[in-house]
Amino acid sequence: MQVTNEFLQNLRQDYKSASLDESDVDQDPIVQFQKWFQHAVDAQIYEPNVMTLATADKAGRPDARIVLLKGVDGDGFRFFTNYLSAKGKELKRNPYAALVFFWPELERQVRIEGTVEKLDKETSEAYFNTRPIASQIGAVVSPQSQIIPNRTFLEEKVEELKAKSADKGVAKPAHWGGYIVKPTRIEFWQGRRSRLHDRINFELIKGNWTKTRLAP
Repeated sequence: MQVTNEFLQNLRQDYKSASLDESDVDQDPIVQFQKWFQHAVDAQIYEPNVMTLATADKAGRPDARIVLLKGVDGDGFRFFTNYLSAKGKELKRNPYAALVFFWPELERQVRIEGTVEKLDKETSEAYFNTRPIASQIGAVVSPQSQIIPNRTFLEEKVEELKAKSADKGVAKPAHWGGYIVKPTRIEFWQGRRSRLHDRINFELIKGNWTKTRLAP
C-alpha cells in the first residue's frame, strides 16, 4: 500500500455511537470531564489519561507533544515534567496552554485551554516518590530536549545513578515537578454522522462557567 493524497482523502469514518445534548452535560465542566474520563476507563481504553499538550514559544510558534494527566480537580488538570525541557521553557515565557484528549473508541474528544502554574514543591515531591525507581532515575539523568551524543550516554548515566542510589533512594531533582492547567475554556466533542458533530463549549466568564453549543 502506498500512502498517497488520494488514499488519505478517502480515509473516512462515520461516527455514530452516541450523541451529546446540552441537557446531557453537567453544569460544571470539570464534573463532566470526570464522568467522561470514567467512561473511558470503563471502556478499557489504552492509557485514557494520554493528552496532547500544546504550548507556544517566545515567537508565538506552536509546539505540541503527548503527556499524561496525573490529577484533575476543581482547580484544574495536572501533569509533571522537566522544567528545563522545551515545554518547561515555553511555559515560563508564556504560561498558557491547550490540552486535547481523544478517545476514538468512544468517538469523543475534550479540548481545554487555560493558564498554567507550577505546583508547589511538596506536591511535586509527593508524586515523585510514588513513581517507580526506574522512572525516578530517568527524571534525574535525562537532560530532556537537549542534544545528547548517543543512547549509550544516557544508559551510562542511568547505571551510575543506580549504583549511587542503591541504598539511599532517589530524591526529586530541582528541575523536575508539576504544573496545573487552570481552565478558562473546555469543549466536549462527540462525533456524529456526516461530520455534524456535537460540540458543547464552556467558557469561564467572571468566575462562572457559561455553556453554549458550537457548530461542527
